[in-house]
Amino acid sequence: MDRTDRVTSADKAFSSLTTRRDLIKKATGAAMFGAAASAGLFDLVVGRTASAADAVASTTGGGVKVASSETLVAQLYGSLKEEQKKILCFPFDHPLRLKVDNNWTIVKQTMKEALTPDQCDLVKQIFMGLHSPEYAQKVFDQVEHDGSGEGSFSAECAMAMFGEPNASASDAAKNKFEFVLTGRHCTRRCDGNSVEGAAFGGPIFYGHAAQGFNEKPDHPKNAYWYQALRANEVYKALDGKQQKIALLDTPRKEDHTNTVKLTGKKQGLPGIPMSELSKDQQGLVKKVLDDLLAPFRKADADEAMKLVEAGGMENLHMAFFKAGDLGNDGIWDVWQVEGPNMVWYFRGAPHVHTWVNIRDPNVKA
Repeated sequence: MDRTDRVTSADKAFSSLTTRRDLIKKATGAAMFGAAASAGLFDLVVGRTASAADAVASTTGGGVKVASSETLVAQLYGSLKEEQKKILCFPFDHPLRLKVDNNWTIVKQTMKEALTPDQCDLVKQIFMGLHSPEYAQKVFDQVEHDGSGEGSFSAECAMAMFGEPNASASDAAKNKFEFVLTGRHCTRRCDGNSVEGAAFGGPIFYGHAAQGFNEKPDHPKNAYWYQALRANEVYKALDGKQQKIALLDTPRKEDHTNTVKLTGKKQGLPGIPMSELSKDQQGLVKKVLDDLLAPFRKADADEAMKLVEAGGMENLHMAFFKAGDLGNDGIWDVWQVEGPNMVWYFRGAPHVHTWVNIRDPNVKA
């Protein structure tokens, strides 16, 4: 798909945004049965999760509905034996749920060590469902590439469950849940809208080392470099005065989860505020946001845009960092978009690392 075609969907998202709850529709019994059949799981009881999250049931190219990632999370949870739950399951308010990093496993055991092959297949389906049809396979291939190759998704990634996705609706204390998948260049979440005021269920991470740890300046075959090229279109469109504001001499600091800690500030953020840009320049920023959200399923992308807009589009700041300019070519490898409700930090040196946090800072995590 031509990336320039995405501006229409971006403009629509800005003018009429819906949350995941607006998109929630119950997956058909046949779709749920089909998803379970593929993993050999038929005796599962799906409670509150299915109705709260079937939401995001997607459709294949042939028009066949497939179960949402949330429904599959409920099926996975229902299939876990008690000894597995002791390893993989935690209370919803456990502090580990809020962590994000570039290369980590949320528990010591990998999926291959903790789960059966059928359960590992369910996790793959959950992961694929969190991404757009256009990008799901590309993103999965990136995770395996950045591991040790084919099979490393299960052999090297780890998952954990917080809360109980099969809790009955009458048990309010157990209605919240979150599935978290981690690995090298991978932190993804699936929460059935349990995490109030947060896109993607909380902070996420993605990245890619396409041709070795130290990539070339043009990042050949990198799954996400297109996002940086789009961001650099904004920089090129700035006049000299604007570029001086947007381009920073100070390197961008990183500190694990705090790398994308929100300040809630509307002014004084790094870079140039969107309010200082012309209408055409603002349009280019919208294209950047659209490209950033492109790999993710529409429901999550729409919710993310709604939260960003709630913080005020005029309060977004875009910053580029001189440090890390591979090849000294003036195509900035390190940049970010930040606002009261958003930090999307892209670091392309020595390869791509991206931290994301979009949420209402006034709502408790």
